[in-house]
Amino acid sequence: MTIALSPSASLSIGTQAFLDRPKRLFIGGEWVESRSGEMIPVLNPATEQVIAQVQAANADDVDLAVAAARRAFEGEAWSRMRPVDRERLLLRLADLLEANADEFAQLEALDNGKSVTLARQIDVALAIDFLRYVAGWATKIEGSVLPVSVPFNRERDFFAYTNRHPIGVVGQIIPWNFPLMMACWKIGPVLATGCTTILKPAEQTPLSALRLAELVQEAGYPAGVVNVITGYGNPAGAALAAHPGVDKVAFTGSTRTGKLLIDAARGNLKRLTLELGGKSPAIILPDADLDLAIPGAAMAIFFNNGQVCAAGSRLYVHRSIFDRVMAGVADVACSLKVGNGLEPDTILGPVVSQQQKDTVCGYLRAGLEAGAEALVGGKAMDRPGYFVEPTVFVNTSSDMSIVREEIFGPVVCAQPFDEVDQVIAAANDSPFGLAASLWTRDLAHTHRLASRLKAGTVWINCHTVVDAAMPFGGFKQSGWGRELGRAAIDSYTEEQSVCAML
Repeated sequence: MTIALSPSASLSIGTQAFLDRPKRLFIGGEWVESRSGEMIPVLNPATEQVIAQVQAANADDVDLAVAAARRAFEGEAWSRMRPVDRERLLLRLADLLEANADEFAQLEALDNGKSVTLARQIDVALAIDFLRYVAGWATKIEGSVLPVSVPFNRERDFFAYTNRHPIGVVGQIIPWNFPLMMACWKIGPVLATGCTTILKPAEQTPLSALRLAELVQEAGYPAGVVNVITGYGNPAGAALAAHPGVDKVAFTGSTRTGKLLIDAARGNLKRLTLELGGKSPAIILPDADLDLAIPGAAMAIFFNNGQVCAAGSRLYVHRSIFDRVMAGVADVACSLKVGNGLEPDTILGPVVSQQQKDTVCGYLRAGLEAGAEALVGGKAMDRPGYFVEPTVFVNTSSDMSIVREEIFGPVVCAQPFDEVDQVIAAANDSPFGLAASLWTRDLAHTHRLASRLKAGTVWINCHTVVDAAMPFGGFKQSGWGRELGRAAIDSYTEEQSVCAML
């Protein structure tokens, strides 16, 4: 399928070749048709044009994928592979991703709508970095010797130690906002620890996961270690979450869906990692460097079109600088180039789908009806594609839906504050607790404030900074467990104690 583009946004030969190939399910090392034969159209959100068709997996396909993952997990080729060889395979996969980085950036721009430039610099770069980081963990998964006392048997000596075993077959469900990066965040710990996986990308953005599966195959992984199924949340995602052959589910997405997965996991008490919603506060204190804080707060919400779980969607600014900051944030919003993500100078693309556009616009109307004032934006853009104006709301209050609920779009809601205790209370007044940022020159004061914020990550004079070594996840209804860092490795292993009487 040839995609019509402007000369400045032409696709690479590799990208076009991938789009032209049939899209099948990757199960047990083979590319297979779904049992149902049904297909899902994949749209470019900038043009509303169908760019591909992918398979719509159902429960039967999930059964096949789980069986393939179980065979691989128990088979000697994977279960007896040395840690150093798992490390080398992960490094090989990272090298292949790097060699095809421009193609993946274009696929993200086509599939999600995001800027191809930012996709290359952020999404793809972070995915490569994480695979290389987690590769090093393959040879460092270790236990410890325990100095046990055993007080009820003092006449004998005991030797006790712990070790860690891969948790088993993992079902992994990823969202549409960072398709490639989320796929690598998920499969990286699986491949480092010796688990196997069935990965289900969002039906809106399945392309980079399928292309990644091709690289997994090229890297030389045993058949069934990584399986990729495309399909809707129901039936495919629901069947995967409830499957008795799955030992763990790792999910990134909405809090509402996360709660459904908790119910689905009851059957065999499978382990869960849930990275869920957020309504993250950005707090600008009166001594902040405004040359840093204004563009920082603006991009905390407008980066990736606000389609970021940790987006700084609630902005609290000290009253003494409120007008100046808001004028600056509005200026940044007006300066951002909005357009087709494949255009190299685009900063903001469309939101991902018509459904998401309708959701965001519904919140915009609700905010205006409740009395909020839009300094800029406030509506959809009058052009083809799922474009929404970057919006800066003032005159907001904590009881408004735009302040309480996750919008997942380019919409920031600002409020002034007078006292630090007041703003900390307001920031914590949310069912979410994923992230927060503080903007100030007084770092000693900031570290004290950071400990008072009920958030899994607190950024100081920055926002949405993630690193492979830094655990990421939320308090409260923003999830269970952590992605990235050693915490991710631990969550894919079971700790075992061994005690021998000598």
